[in-house]
Amino acid sequence: MDLDRSARVWGAIRATAHGDGTPPSLQHAVDACASGLSAAGAGFAMTPGGGVWEPLFSSGAAATELDELQFTLGEGPSGEAVTSGAPILESDLSGIGAGRRWPAFAAGATERGIGAAFAFPVGFGAAQVGVLTVYRRDRGPLPAELLEDALVYADALLVLALDNRSGIATDTDQQVEAAFSARRAEVHQAAGAVAAQLVVSVTDALARLRAYAYSTGQSLQMVAADVMAGRLRLEADPKETRSHHDELEQEDDS
Repeated sequence: MDLDRSARVWGAIRATAHGDGTPPSLQHAVDACASGLSAAGAGFAMTPGGGVWEPLFSSGAAATELDELQFTLGEGPSGEAVTSGAPILESDLSGIGAGRRWPAFAAGATERGIGAAFAFPVGFGAAQVGVLTVYRRDRGPLPAELLEDALVYADALLVLALDNRSGIATDTDQQVEAAFSARRAEVHQAAGAVAAQLVVSVTDALARLRAYAYSTGQSLQMVAADVMAGRLRLEADPKETRSHHDELEQEDDS
């Protein structure tokens, strides 16, 4: 690794953390990456126990929405990078190739003004902990210098996620646990509730939630919140899905 580059990247992460008056964290690394790569946003999703990746940290609303869009659709560069273990570098999301590869995500990202997306596995060998995804508004490949920086940011995220003994981020476990807990409190509990209601597997229930989120243009977490609050009830046939409020209105009309 280029030691000067590594020092510069870690310097940017520490400077971002210094602004908050806290030790460097996963969030600081993601924020510094987005800024350093002149990106529209960056997101870091983790793979708990080698399972499905889940968006946890992002540089802002744009990256959060794009990460959630990929998670909801079940397609996009982030998941492909996790599966392949190799960087996925898509320089033109409006192009034919991206449209064939991820039809729904490519269209959604283009509609949001995103021209390119680059996903980098975060891990070493069998120790894969997640994926760093960088979104840029301009189409075109990442310049070589920025591509190398992105790889160093991915390495920095690995350190912050796994090596608490280094003293760089003493509360990383708490950060990750808090982020996972926040998502699971709604998404995973909602999937369990739907599974029990429809007598299907949790995997099938999560697929139903994703399908509903995509069809209504909402984030998966918003749909999960509605389910847990009793505002939404999914029917056995996804085509017949309707909100609890709709049911009440129909009863009132009758």
